Amino acid sequence: MTTKDRRVGIDYALVDLSKNVLSYFTAPQPTSFKGFGGGRGGAPEIPLGYGDVVSVAIFEAQSGGLFIPSDAGSRPGNYISLPEQTIDRNGTITIPYAGRVPAAGRLKETVEQDVEDRLASRAIEPQVVITTTTSRSSQVAILGDVNNPQRVEISPAGERVLDVISAAGGLTTNNIETNVTLQRRGKTATVAYTTLLKNPAENIYVAPDDTISIDHERRTFLALGAAGTSGRFDFEESNLTLGEAIAKAGGLRDDRADPAQVLLYRLVPKKTVQAMHVDTTRFASEMVPVIIRANMRDPATLFAVQQFKMEDKDIIYISNSDSVELVKFLDIVNSVSSTVSGVADDANDTRNAVQDLGN
Repeated sequence: MTTKDRRVGIDYALVDLSKNVLSYFTAPQPTSFKGFGGGRGGAPEIPLGYGDVVSVAIFEAQSGGLFIPSDAGSRPGNYISLPEQTIDRNGTITIPYAGRVPAAGRLKETVEQDVEDRLASRAIEPQVVITTTTSRSSQVAILGDVNNPQRVEISPAGERVLDVISAAGGLTTNNIETNVTLQRRGKTATVAYTTLLKNPAENIYVAPDDTISIDHERRTFLALGAAGTSGRFDFEESNLTLGEAIAKAGGLRDDRADPAQVLLYRLVPKKTVQAMHVDTTRFASEMVPVIIRANMRDPATLFAVQQFKMEDKDIIYISNSDSVELVKFLDIVNSVSSTVSGVADDANDTRNAVQDLGN
């Protein structure tokens, strides 16, 4: 591995591509939704929350108790239904003779048992059923590149990430290069949309107050110099290697390119550059400009470029051969000295000789 430092306006490090260098430029490990849990098993239980609207029905074993009079008459059953109420800011609901009962953050079954225990000494074998009429706390926000950004209510059956995306009308962009970001209680992770489709373990159950953001990130690279076609190119595929990127740009021009001087420009974390034993004392920023040089005349480099992973906004520059640079110089000489007898002919003869050597 050869490393050098240069100073031409902007400091940069020059690194020759080799088998040893590849290990420092492995593809970054993608984040995962698995750390949030909820990937396997049944849907998680959703507790009651602030702002939920609930209805409460109280049953007694027989009439003549606390809620059911002795002359119940033609009542359909020994129960009463309390008016719907909203779990207040204190997280409680109010039950006659039971007082204010904590509800927010507790499972519905737990709250039912709490109310029954509070009424046990007054009502006749009370049984309580709580029904959620409107669930304002069990919602997930989805935004970004979807057809209908909204808040999606989580049903008791549970919704997974792809279910929420579907409820929002699906993506407005192509699946490729679309990322899904999940935020939950201060924790954030991002995975590719195609990963959700291919790996069911990443398609986890969502939780109340989750935020899902869909973003299409167009990944591109530039190809300049003696490439078959210069310009900006889209990755299109999930990943590209340096070899594939060169081929996408039309390869190296036979009449111009110097195969020994294929350069890739990239900003690299300083700690990575230091690991390659490059002096970074002159680099103030945490990101170091690095030029990676591939000598395509070496057959071993052909294997290396097929393993070197491209990154978004990389720049590939394919240098002109020395003979081409000399021809350019002679063209300049020719145009400047065209009025001088004999100089133009000498320049043309020299240029033709150089071209013959190149062929």
